[in-house]
Amino acid sequence: MSCQGCVKRMREAIQARDGKAEVVGTPAEKRLDVTTVLDDEALDAALSEAGYPPSDGVAPTAPTAAESTETATDSSTASDTDEPAEGVTTQRLSISGMTCASCVKSVQQALERTPGVATAAVNFGTHTAQVHGSAETDALVAAVESVGYSAEPIRDLRQAEQARAEKDEKTYRQRLRGSAWSLALAIPLMASMFVYHPHPVGGGRLYWLVIGLLTLAVLVWPGRHFFVNAWKNFRHHQANMDTLIAMGTGTAWLYSMAVVAFAPWLPEVAHGIYFEASAMVIGLVLLGNALELRARGRTSEALKRLLDLQSRTARVIRDGEEREIDVDEVRESDRIRVRPGERLPVDGVVTEGSSHIDESMLTGEPVPVTKGEDDEVSAGTVNGKGGLVYRATRVGADTRLGQITEQVARAQNSRPPIGELADKVSSIFVPSVMIIAVVTALAWFNFGAEPRVIHMLVTATTVLIIACPCALGLATPISTMIGVGKAAEHGVLVRSGEALQTASRLTTLVVDKTGTLTEGKPRVTEAHFFSGVGLDGDERQVLGWVASLERGSEHPLAAALLAHADEAGAEPTDVRDFESVTGGGVKATTPDGTPLLLGNARLLEDAGVDLASGRDIASRLETKARTVVYLAVDGRLAALFGISDPLRGDAASAIKRLQADGLRVIMLTGDNAHTAAAIASEVGIDDYRAGLRPEDKHAEIERRQQAGEVVGMVGDGINDAPALARASVGFAIGQGTDVAIESAGITLMRGSLHGVADAIEISRLTLANIKQNLVGAFGYNVLCIPIAAGVLYPVTGMLLSPMIAGAAMSLSSITVVSNANRLRLKRPPGAARPDEAAPQPQEAKA
Repeated sequence: MSCQGCVKRMREAIQARDGKAEVVGTPAEKRLDVTTVLDDEALDAALSEAGYPPSDGVAPTAPTAAESTETATDSSTASDTDEPAEGVTTQRLSISGMTCASCVKSVQQALERTPGVATAAVNFGTHTAQVHGSAETDALVAAVESVGYSAEPIRDLRQAEQARAEKDEKTYRQRLRGSAWSLALAIPLMASMFVYHPHPVGGGRLYWLVIGLLTLAVLVWPGRHFFVNAWKNFRHHQANMDTLIAMGTGTAWLYSMAVVAFAPWLPEVAHGIYFEASAMVIGLVLLGNALELRARGRTSEALKRLLDLQSRTARVIRDGEEREIDVDEVRESDRIRVRPGERLPVDGVVTEGSSHIDESMLTGEPVPVTKGEDDEVSAGTVNGKGGLVYRATRVGADTRLGQITEQVARAQNSRPPIGELADKVSSIFVPSVMIIAVVTALAWFNFGAEPRVIHMLVTATTVLIIACPCALGLATPISTMIGVGKAAEHGVLVRSGEALQTASRLTTLVVDKTGTLTEGKPRVTEAHFFSGVGLDGDERQVLGWVASLERGSEHPLAAALLAHADEAGAEPTDVRDFESVTGGGVKATTPDGTPLLLGNARLLEDAGVDLASGRDIASRLETKARTVVYLAVDGRLAALFGISDPLRGDAASAIKRLQADGLRVIMLTGDNAHTAAAIASEVGIDDYRAGLRPEDKHAEIERRQQAGEVVGMVGDGINDAPALARASVGFAIGQGTDVAIESAGITLMRGSLHGVADAIEISRLTLANIKQNLVGAFGYNVLCIPIAAGVLYPVTGMLLSPMIAGAAMSLSSITVVSNANRLRLKRPPGAARPDEAAPQPQEAKA
């Protein structure tokens, strides 16, 4: 257990068995508190299945009522220093041999049955599998091979994406070439049917024998993989699209050869020959596969662009010598020189020079940011006109760009719950089609019009060919890939397909104040000190205690207090017995045992500190929308500070846009009621709660969920981690830190709340597109299978040709992929156009 994302997965696993279970996790302590009716064995089993087995020798305990209440994690909780549970990993595999939704189901079931696998998701759009659990890679590969497919582990994302693109291009050319050869035989043969159609008796037998052998060459060469894969599936008791194609074309060829061989002994009505149908079906299906492959290749363009942002080389200064090396050879603490116009290869901190860095490819912010000494810079950004030397702090996959790329890849490979319907249907679809084909054949043979045998063959073959579930398998993953990529282009990182789907159904959006509605860069505007606390009025000493108490915190208010103490020249002093009080502040004692308290009014009042002397000052500050922080020394009020955090310039317009999208926006904050009222009024929020601790926010979200609301939560991803994890969808607003990415379902790379609106609108567009695809795929099969079986024959007197069935089947897949690709051309309905935005120049310290 390394983060609140892990806690969420464990909570879902336990609540799947006990819907009323209360689950509270503290990743930093590797501790999980559970209130449930499940016994120890069932609880252990649920956690193990989720990929988080309880540690050996640690028995589950029954928490008290107080312990059962979920508490917020400290800022250090779920940090990037925590190690994942031993042996629990997420692995990706490249899968070969999948041709339809039935293949996806077979591979996924094989992976899920592998010991140690908690969850497995197979993506037909990318032909990859994503597996979470403790299973070894060799065991996963063996499981895939056991059902007739092949797998390779994906270790380097860039190399894997490049290899996939090369493989797809090679397959595309093979399919196109095979289609050309097949159609080169089929089209002239069909045309000749109207000019020269010899009887398969006498001299005509030699003609048809040659045609039969040429058709066999088509089946053996361009169509070989259909039959090879069908045989593999047969050996493993599976059936997929290849099975249907092989049975349909193979049956037509065998029947036609039987007619050529035994025509003199067969009745006249049974002399139908369908060599051209077999060749045409192979040709059309291969052409459809090629076009589908080419269209599918465009769906991963967002990931390709992210991978293209990664530099191949870096100019490193080692031992006073400057040399250019491969970016994979860069080590932490290396000094790197970046020239004007160059892309930064790794993350780091500037040590020499100053420049303007274009970070738009990561944050979406169009204005370059000024960077100087001690400022952080990120891989993938572009240097301006100045030269920089910086020290590498994160390299390889650990860079911010590497984390973002990994996040997008994982999300694109994930699957929204709406895809489960297609999965369930596909698991029984191919066997059902084979049964329908047999029933159709029997019906025509026993009750059909003459020539019965010909009609039986045509209808059974057409049913097998037209019903291939390619479109069904592509309907969800293709749209998900494009939707996730589209979101990434807008600075929105979607963690999973589930988050993408749920975001489209949100009814309520809970927003934090600090760092969400406000800029998250507060500063101390007023400071008041009180005499008679044993410090002889020494303000520097007071500020020294403040600096000592806050130097280990990442909270924005702590940063403001530290900056104020530093400006006053105060030096931090040693403190002991440090304790963080979630939602309140911090406690400690001086070396001589004097107790210190720093935090909000409730923290000090709970400790019995009299705040009467500062009440009027605090009220005046609160009416000016200041956050008030108190310091008590030895049980008496020593100082109070008024902290101002400017409202984001686009907060009000973003709230208005979210409300226009039909969302009820609620502000939950730990700040005082006066400040909360002022901020809420300024941005147009009618419903707000003030003075809340993180656990209060968690409880409020839970209460609204129980009332039937679908609740999203927007926070900074640190002290709001439990609420973000509890929400139906958590939006972490900020700079894409590890904590934010792991705690929230969706991470915003920009600080603007417009990113939340973009995410919700993109999710709605994506889900609408998925529904269109599913309706089209299901509707196609529901409509076409009866027609292929001959239900219109009594009215029209004609049967659907297997050739038309092959074209229709291929067209259905192309239609689904093309419809999904329409998403690439869409933009969030409420997003401002470039010419509507007027960004102001900004200078920001990292």
